[in-house]
Amino acid sequence: MATYLIMFNDEWTPIMEMDDLRERGRAARAVIEEITAAGEFVFSDGGIDASTAICSVDPSSGEPVFTDGPFAETKEHLGGFCVVDVADDERAKYWAGRIAVAVGWPQEVHKFPHNRVRAEV
Repeated sequence: MATYLIMFNDEWTPIMEMDDLRERGRAARAVIEEITAAGEFVFSDGGIDASTAICSVDPSSGEPVFTDGPFAETKEHLGGFCVVDVADDERAKYWAGRIAVAVGWPQEVHKFPHNRVRAEV
C-alpha cells in the first residue's frame, strides 16, 4: 500500500453559483464514501483558497518569522485534496478520475515518496 495525494488548484475550478458548488460537493462526498467503503480513505478537505491563508513562516534567520497571508504573491492556491492509501498508481488514478468527474474540474495525483507502514488499531 502507498499513500497518494489527489488535489486540485483553486484556479482550476470554474466560477459557479453556490447551489452548483454545493451539488459538486455532494457528488464529491459520494465518491469519498466509496473510497471509505473500499478501506482506502485517509483524509480529505477543500474550500481552500487565498482567503483561508492564515500566515507564512520563514525559517531563513534560524528562527520562525511569521507573516500574514501567503508566502509569495501567486494566483495558484490549493483548493482541496484527498489522501488515499491504495495498492498502486492505477488505483490512485481510478479515484482521481472518479473525483474529477464528480466535481467537473481537473485533479492532480502525487505519490508520497516514503513507505507508509499501517498501524493496526
